[in-house]
Amino acid sequence: MLNTIFDQYCKLLTFLCVCALAIMVVLVFGNVVLRYGFNSGLTMSEELSRWLFVWLTFMGAVVALNERTHLGTDMMVARLPVLGKKVCLGLTHALMLYVCWLLFKGSCDQALINVETTSPVMEVSMAIFYASGAVCAASSGLIILKQFYELLTGQLSEAELIGFRESEDEPLEIPKPQE
Repeated sequence: MLNTIFDQYCKLLTFLCVCALAIMVVLVFGNVVLRYGFNSGLTMSEELSRWLFVWLTFMGAVVALNERTHLGTDMMVARLPVLGKKVCLGLTHALMLYVCWLLFKGSCDQALINVETTSPVMEVSMAIFYASGAVCAASSGLIILKQFYELLTGQLSEAELIGFRESEDEPLEIPKPQE
C-alpha cells in the first residue's frame, strides 16, 4: 500500500513536470517569436521559465529517487558480501536523510526570510520559489525512510542493494514487494 501511495504521488509529480516543461517551451518559443518577429515580448517569460525549471528539477529528482534511477557506481560495493552491501546502503540512506534535513531547513529558512519579498516581474512571493527545495527534501526524506525501512526489514533483494544498471536503455528490474 505504501508503494502505491508513493507511485501515485510520483505519477502526479511526473505530470506536473510535463506541464511545467510544456509551459516553458511555449513561453520561451513564444518570446523568441515575439522578439524577432514583432519587436516585443512577454516580460514574465524569463522569470516564470526559471521558476518552472527549478520546480521541474526538484520534482524530477524526487521521481528519480523513488524509481532508483539516480546515477551511481558499484565498483566497490558490488565486491562486498551481502552484509557489507547492506551496511553501505544503510550509511548512504542515513547520509541522504541528513542532506534532506539540511535542504529542508535551509529552504524553509529562505522561504520565511523572503515571504514578503516579491519577484521583480511577476510580483509574487519569493517564498514560492524557495519552497521547491522544502517540498523536494520532505518528499525525498519520506522515500528514503521507506527504502531504509525496506532495508531493515529484509525486503530488498541482493540486486536492490546496489541498484545499478549498465545502460540507460535497460530498465532496472526491481521486483515490488507483495502487499
